[in-house]
Amino acid sequence: MSSKGCRLALENGTIVYGESFGSSCDEPSIGEVVFNTAMTGYQEAITDPSYAGQILIMTAPEIGNYGVNLEDVESTRPQVAGFVVRELSRIVSNYRSTSTLSDWLKDGGVAGIAGVDTRAIVRILRTAGSLRGVICTDSTVSDQELVTLAQNASVMGGQDLASDASCSEASTWDENLGEWASYDMAEAKEWKVVALDCGAKSNIYRHLASVGCDIVSLPNSVSADEIMSYNPDGLFISNGPGDPAAVASTVETLKEVAGRLPTFGICLGHQMLALSLGATTWKLKFGHRGANQPVRDLETGKVEITSQNHGFCVDEGSLADANCIVTHRHLNDDTVAGFKHRELPIMGVQFHPEASPGPHDSAYLFRRFVEMMKSNSLAR
Repeated sequence: MSSKGCRLALENGTIVYGESFGSSCDEPSIGEVVFNTAMTGYQEAITDPSYAGQILIMTAPEIGNYGVNLEDVESTRPQVAGFVVRELSRIVSNYRSTSTLSDWLKDGGVAGIAGVDTRAIVRILRTAGSLRGVICTDSTVSDQELVTLAQNASVMGGQDLASDASCSEASTWDENLGEWASYDMAEAKEWKVVALDCGAKSNIYRHLASVGCDIVSLPNSVSADEIMSYNPDGLFISNGPGDPAAVASTVETLKEVAGRLPTFGICLGHQMLALSLGATTWKLKFGHRGANQPVRDLETGKVEITSQNHGFCVDEGSLADANCIVTHRHLNDDTVAGFKHRELPIMGVQFHPEASPGPHDSAYLFRRFVEMMKSNSLAR
């Protein structure tokens, strides 16, 4: 860790002083400042494309103690705009570690600030809501200049970040959960699934492969005809960053394919599915981000502890007009955590059943998607 001074400035005028780690940030790093309540899994969170454009605060008091490794990434590189921790561990103690957190962030071009009171910052965000912020080590830039930079930064609402996070061409996926599987894996790939990549986490594809899906990942810009040209058994829409309502072309494509294929969406995919059916979305005050979020499955009554990372939500009142029903509810604030169409084979969940990090309570949803494809196959 560098002894170089570093500042985090928020748009409301708050200035936090700490020490720099990771990449040098003489050029200010700008993003929406959000927090994650998970005790572990910082590496998975940092590489989650849903964090694009955001400065991430971890509420756990010590971060970096088990280092990083190339097995636990959710994409090919760090995705966050910046990283904020209370204490950066100076010791890495795990047999799987291949690098320190600071060195890894430096290689990935991500600026970090440590030695700050993260609890105080989180209290500000819970009161004011998510705020735009700036991380900078350049002492020649005044505090007021940094605050002004934050105030002039783009707001998350209206930003189509998913198209930037999407893949550029079609690709296949072969890796399954391997030794980390919490259930018996399928022996054969029985179901052809087209996955619209809006910034997909790798563990989603690992779960799909483990339940017998033959996956082809496509850019989110493809047309309905291109999707159908693969003759798939099902359609999956991934998580991703930004405002779902801003990804207008993907929403229009989903309108065209609605009802033609069993369809499953996670996080941003869940929101865009709802929009395509006529529902609306809204921005949460400070979002749900962590690995300990309680959700009730309204069909079974079971409470699941889930992994979540989202700043937007589906409006419950609009789902009825879209001929959909709520299937899962977030127990902390009563927001929609899942829905399904009353007649068509379409479902979505706001949380992350693939976890990584987080519990495996909701992994059954991937098998439920397979059952949807199986039922549709028998009906044809």
